[in-house]
Amino acid sequence: MSTYLEVDVSQNDFHGTTILAVKTPTGVAMAGDGQVTMGQAVVLKHKALKVRRMYKDRILAGFAGATADAFTLFERFESKLEAFSGNLLRASVELAKDWRTDKYLRRLEALLVVADKSTVLVLTGTGDVIEPDDGIVGIGSGGPYAQAAAKALVEHTQMSGRDIAEKSMLIAAQMCVYTNDQFTIEEVA
Repeated sequence: MSTYLEVDVSQNDFHGTTILAVKTPTGVAMAGDGQVTMGQAVVLKHKALKVRRMYKDRILAGFAGATADAFTLFERFESKLEAFSGNLLRASVELAKDWRTDKYLRRLEALLVVADKSTVLVLTGTGDVIEPDDGIVGIGSGGPYAQAAAKALVEHTQMSGRDIAEKSMLIAAQMCVYTNDQFTIEEVA
């Protein structure tokens, strides 16, 4: 029996990206599409980098939402990782606390997926730090499509985490107009 946690991000409409993290026994693969849109009709960029490596290349982070807000959160998260010697969970909890309580930060419109070789977390501006039960999570407008594809591929194939992430993102790109097929894929093992 699965347990579902509903995260209310209704004040934010995160259309315009897809980020997917897939944990396997050998590590974590994280993928992000490259499309940047303005409004509902204009594609401004095709090869944006929405997934990056942090803290001595041992941590991955991806964002969905407003770009400037995401960069602010990346900087804050990176400083938390430094302060807590790369401890993913501690840095995540501290960022979520700041994000929820800081007058400036709480207005930021983004979601983050962060991971090390054994843990995947979703961070929200409402103070949530969520670890998915199966280590698979998708955020952004194409996130549910990519996540569903990844769950099926993990269960029914022997593909690597990287291959699962790539194939799942291709499926999302075929279904979501805000997701393209120009991916950044990073792995930690």
